[in-house]
Amino acid sequence: MRCIVAGLAVEYEDIGTGKTVVMLHGWKDNLRTFDDVALRLSSSFRVIRIDLPGFGGSEPLSTDWKLDDYVGFVKDFLAKLNIRPDILVGHSFGGRIIIKGVAKKVLDAKKVVLISSAGIARRKTLKNFVLAVLAKVGRIVTSIPPFSFWKQKIRRKLYETIGSDYFRAGALRGTFLNIVNEDLSEVAKDITVPLLIIWGSADDTTPLDEGRRLNQLVSGSRLQVIEEAGHFVHKERPKEVYELIRTFSI
Repeated sequence: MRCIVAGLAVEYEDIGTGKTVVMLHGWKDNLRTFDDVALRLSSSFRVIRIDLPGFGGSEPLSTDWKLDDYVGFVKDFLAKLNIRPDILVGHSFGGRIIIKGVAKKVLDAKKVVLISSAGIARRKTLKNFVLAVLAKVGRIVTSIPPFSFWKQKIRRKLYETIGSDYFRAGALRGTFLNIVNEDLSEVAKDITVPLLIIWGSADDTTPLDEGRRLNQLVSGSRLQVIEEAGHFVHKERPKEVYELIRTFSI
């Protein structure tokens, strides 16, 4: 299905009947990431999934967006469909949007599920400090011939070593920088609706420590860890994720 929201053509899917579950995907992903979980949920829920602007089948961005732009977009999308979600579900980047939107009372939902959510800045470690210094040194080194001829390859390797998706962001690099530079740790404390946090114990993109920290920041939230699952826990263990969401909805 397609509709126009804020002047952008947006791809979405609306299946099933019952309580409404709205699902937001992660960075460089699309609505299909939830296929297995959504199919299970659709037997007793109305499940709505969106390709966020710049991703999947939705229209590309013509300007660099900030997190607030995505929050405003989701608000406008929900208004277009005339729904208030019973449950908002967000994976990774989608979790960022939900944390900011729900905490600031821009997005309205009865309950929230965050899966391997981004947005809670990692605590500084010696390793990250050293890697950050190396990246700065790399920028200087690559400005000097003959290293300047391999500038892009060297910088790409340094960013990958640090764990940054900057080079993979392509046309969304400006948006990526706007998004990742916003720490939602303080904002998350303002979430007052019931919150279920689902995390894979082997997640190396948003490590489990970040899930634990989010759990501590949001009063009354519940953290459910799925052992040996990674960042895409909803794809690796869809039945378990479905059961957790279904039980949480009661």
